[in-house]
Amino acid sequence: MTLGDIDFPTPGEGDDCRVVREILDLVADKWSLYVIATLKDGPVRFNELRRRIDGISQRMLTITLRGLERDGLVKRTLFATIPPRVDYELTDMGRTLFAPVMALVTWANTNQGSIQRARVRYDESQGARAGQPAQ
Repeated sequence: MTLGDIDFPTPGEGDDCRVVREILDLVADKWSLYVIATLKDGPVRFNELRRRIDGISQRMLTITLRGLERDGLVKRTLFATIPPRVDYELTDMGRTLFAPVMALVTWANTNQGSIQRARVRYDESQGARAGQPAQ
């Protein structure tokens, strides 16, 4: 596959490029990936999501869930109990996103060592260049 095989929106098609970029920015967001992966097995309550996603704040989880809900990837269900109970789950469209997200996570896990070594090599080469006189 080459870049020519990908059907990117072309300039002049309105705001398609901007919209696609916004969607990719949301979906590729660190916390969105965790939320999607955590919801893969069915509905989860807000506080349980927060416990399962290490390091996420209540505010960031709320923002992430709202964005995913707005884009139709997550469904929010409010139960009129005392105290109120709120469950979140992937929509049908959200479930179609799980496989590509997990493919990306798998790729990152597989290549993390190679990427780290490349970073070290790059940083060392930049340090060596910084020590050289300007040409």
